[in-house]
Amino acid sequence: MSQVLPGDAPLIHDLIGIGFGPSNVAMAIALSEHNARVERQDAVTAHFFERQPSFGWHRGMLIDDATMQVSFLKDLVTLRNPSSEYTFLCYLQSKGRLVDFVNHKSFFPLRVEFHDYLEWAAAKVDDMVSYGHEVIAVEPVVRDGVVEYLDVTARSGAETVVHRARNLVIGTGLRPFVPDGIERSDHIWHTSELLTKLEQLDGLEGADPSRFVVVGAGQSAAENVAYLHRRFPEAEVCAVFSRYGYSPADDSSFANRVFDPAAVDEYFTAPEDVKRKLMDYHGNTNYSVVDVDLIADLYRQVYQEKVLGTERLRFLNMSRLTGVEEAGDKVRATATSSVTGEDTTLEADVVVFATGYSPVDPFGVLGEVAERCHRDDQGRARVERDYRLATEPEVRCGIYLQGGTEHTHGITSSLLSNIAVRVGEILDSIVERGAEPAEGEPEPVADGIGSVR
Repeated sequence: MSQVLPGDAPLIHDLIGIGFGPSNVAMAIALSEHNARVERQDAVTAHFFERQPSFGWHRGMLIDDATMQVSFLKDLVTLRNPSSEYTFLCYLQSKGRLVDFVNHKSFFPLRVEFHDYLEWAAAKVDDMVSYGHEVIAVEPVVRDGVVEYLDVTARSGAETVVHRARNLVIGTGLRPFVPDGIERSDHIWHTSELLTKLEQLDGLEGADPSRFVVVGAGQSAAENVAYLHRRFPEAEVCAVFSRYGYSPADDSSFANRVFDPAAVDEYFTAPEDVKRKLMDYHGNTNYSVVDVDLIADLYRQVYQEKVLGTERLRFLNMSRLTGVEEAGDKVRATATSSVTGEDTTLEADVVVFATGYSPVDPFGVLGEVAERCHRDDQGRARVERDYRLATEPEVRCGIYLQGGTEHTHGITSSLLSNIAVRVGEILDSIVERGAEPAEGEPEPVADGIGSVR
């Protein structure tokens, strides 16, 4: 545990962010816009650490024809500041495609295009981020029994750096999930690495696959099935899922209100039994569901193949994958029918798990600071309305979560829908809680808007 001693305190940031995905990019933009409006002495100084060497968001799933499932108006800034220079529309204008996009008459851009927008926005605030730096420790800095700051240690290669913060914003995103006992390999993939793995497959001689098995019933699973079927015209693609068929996503106007900023207030204040009901009622807006147009396309394809007698697209519905065994350059997958109990064995070149993601445990990175954070009766983080971890009174610094707050803030907490509003609320909380230096503390030295060196 670090102790503040005379003369040993490093320069201090008002905010340090862990991770620089869409959520913390939006945070950096909100800081930049805030600092542009206030006097220099009132600016919020900040720095972010990102373990990737450059910005990247689900790169392995940037399938060429996949579209966003959220309106372009729910970008990094619009719902917080429609006049911002960081909007998706400003991005389109800078690329010379604004008129073309308007003529396209769609609210849902290509995913690869939206990723390019995110890169464009991240580049505008990259003076605040250190790429290639993985945060490996967070330690409390104590003065007179009070945790005044947090020392954040980040590693880049063999070097480490330590930065001190009044506030911490954790935006480490989600981690790919595969069932227990499954080890990813050259022949067993998660959807998050689809395109990367396919590039490696293309580099192997005689690697033309004859069969893929895709496990899962959500949007990513269906997109994988459609893409692999199109890209490998000689290969069989087998979809395995426990349902009778893909379930359509409810993206109707009333249902989409569950993603409104006001819905966060309602969910946060609701009793626990109401929270559970709301998640049950509206899970079909996001979880294990597929766009209805994609469902129709897949059904059209499988029916066409039946007519032509060339069935490459197979659906093993009402089935579970009960065995996966690698044998040389093949994988033996066993699907068990939930109705008959009969097994179907498939020898495949690749098994792709479209089994979703799990949130990163915020306590994992906090070290001994986690012992000062409160949990609910299920062991989950207790989170205040401003996305701040509930802590012991002795913890003066703020620890904010961008993600992992579904149980407190509802279904939208890990999605793009509410990013712009959420970062504004976090910034307001940090400013309102105050960032005045404690007695004897050195002043931070600004190097550009919102960064400290």
